[in-house]
Amino acid sequence: MADVILKPTGNFDLTVEAEVVTPDNFAGKSADEIGKLLVWQGPAEYPLSDYFSVEGNGGSSAEDTTIIIDGDIPRVKRIGQEMTAGKILVKGCAGMHTGNTMSGGDIIVEGDCESWAGMDMTGGSIHIKGNAKDHIGCAYRGSWKGMTGGRITVDGDAVSQVGGGLAGGEIIIGGSVKHFCGIRINGGLIVVKGNAFRTVGAEMTGGTIVVGGCIERFTPGFAMEGVESDLKFNDIECPGEYKKFTGDYAIPQKGKGTLYVSCDNNECL
Repeated sequence: MADVILKPTGNFDLTVEAEVVTPDNFAGKSADEIGKLLVWQGPAEYPLSDYFSVEGNGGSSAEDTTIIIDGDIPRVKRIGQEMTAGKILVKGCAGMHTGNTMSGGDIIVEGDCESWAGMDMTGGSIHIKGNAKDHIGCAYRGSWKGMTGGRITVDGDAVSQVGGGLAGGEIIIGGSVKHFCGIRINGGLIVVKGNAFRTVGAEMTGGTIVVGGCIERFTPGFAMEGVESDLKFNDIECPGEYKKFTGDYAIPQKGKGTLYVSCDNNECL
């Protein structure tokens, strides 16, 4: 495995669009060639080396290439977009659209991540060790179908519209979420180990949502089916007792999803 190390050095007053930063694009290139790849800032393109120092050469293939970004890059967008293999490690915070439409490989963000991580992803893995903002694993604006495969793990909290339009894959939130978690999902799995504020599973027609904490404002349109204990989805374990609901019956579609809610933390339901 060949390592390419990028260290932020440039002016990020305007956000930088860096979709070229993938193992696919770095494979087979020298450090000098990687530095000449173009990124957008505002209305113009500039070489990657204007914003990062580059150490190391790409591997023989994307699978054999690891990109290590040594520093915080909250104003660098689209890292790992459309990657198919290999690994990206961000040793700090990451910007918007990290891992968009990726189909393979692994992205690890050691800090926090901005909005839209994993939008429309079809495979691979994103692991955010800090907190994440809105639209994690969500559908593109105007689309009804979002993430279809892969796994996104957020160790901390996420904000709103986690997994909107989810059709497949898995999203695991170790902390809590805010509004519209799982809106319009029709497949896949979302596990929230903490609390959720409101509108969980609104307009869902398939898929599964598990909330291990308290839902402050429960979504109308769900019917309770019973109680189940110690849920397990592949290697994802959700210990304890859960009330099982189906819905959303507030919309006319025939398909319905499943919502599991912790019994201990939602006694009023």
